[in-house]
Amino acid sequence: MKITKSQVQVLHAPADEQLVDVQPKSGGMRAFVTVKMMTDDGIEGIGLTFAPALGLSPLAPALKSAVDALCALAEGQDPMEIEAVMQSLREKTTGSGPGGILTLAMAAVDMALWDIKGKALDQSVCSLLGGYRKRVPTYASGALMRPMNLEQMAEIGPALVQKGFKQMKSQMGAEDTPAKEVLRMRTLREAVGDDIDIMCDINQLWNVNQAITIGSRVEEYNLFWLEDVVAHDDYQGLARVADALNTPIAAGEYVYGINPFRQLIENRSIDIVMIDLLRVGGITEWRKVAGMAEAFNLPVVSHLVPEIHIQLMGAIPNGLTVEYMPWTLKLFEETPKFVDGCLEVPDKPGLGLKFSEDAIKQYAVS
Repeated sequence: MKITKSQVQVLHAPADEQLVDVQPKSGGMRAFVTVKMMTDDGIEGIGLTFAPALGLSPLAPALKSAVDALCALAEGQDPMEIEAVMQSLREKTTGSGPGGILTLAMAAVDMALWDIKGKALDQSVCSLLGGYRKRVPTYASGALMRPMNLEQMAEIGPALVQKGFKQMKSQMGAEDTPAKEVLRMRTLREAVGDDIDIMCDINQLWNVNQAITIGSRVEEYNLFWLEDVVAHDDYQGLARVADALNTPIAAGEYVYGINPFRQLIENRSIDIVMIDLLRVGGITEWRKVAGMAEAFNLPVVSHLVPEIHIQLMGAIPNGLTVEYMPWTLKLFEETPKFVDGCLEVPDKPGLGLKFSEDAIKQYAVS
């Protein structure tokens, strides 16, 4: 089997979707790049990536050009030999990465290859990667964002529980006093009760001293984790926070490729390894980081694209929970089923996904 051609498109889709009705509607758009890769056997694989910015990213055309170029370089190669294809692309683009647009573009190509391989062998990607389980816990993300006031948080949290979520993520980092930051967690905990897991994302907005001070004050609310409390590449600072707090520290979504994860793990900077499928460079690299985490007895959590991450998290024994962020759900005809606070691995070959042609037509940028 050989790769013959690919179709790459830029989409500008609505930034967010509501998980519950009481969640305020948000405006704005996000830029995605999709790929359909064809073979001489008639098998088509799909992949996607994103320009990580809110709004009509000026870098989306450059990302599309990078995906186009990588797809062209992959033509004529055997899509079943994924490691060989991806290594050849890295060699042909040496000096242009490993981070940034190149890695984001690599991710889309790599996904399409895994989709092709699964379809060719009539197995899910989860099965190809090991097939550990059919259902993985998932947490609501994007509904309890920083702009939500206390009254909204007290309403949205219980609504998510009513919908079936047993885990949910909120945010701190924007209040002007530590007391106000702590009040956000107190409000949410009192609203949802003690049996619901609450995560909290700081998005790198604190310094080390803030993280330790405020993190200590919110420990009574039993957070499942604190996420990206300081700058993503401050490995020693993260380690100081992780050592000072009982609450687990999660990080990893902001780093590109696999090498920074070695630094995070070896420096004991984190307790939970968060892997972004797009920034790490695709499924091939994602599973390498997951294996690295397992060797250090650390759990793995996903970031974004739950439709694809369910395949990966279902394949590893140290997968903790899938982020249910609804940015990309609208792009597919059918998405993984949400059952009793979990996502189910689709019982279909490859990624088990198909792009919605209506969505592609509606959001495509000419």
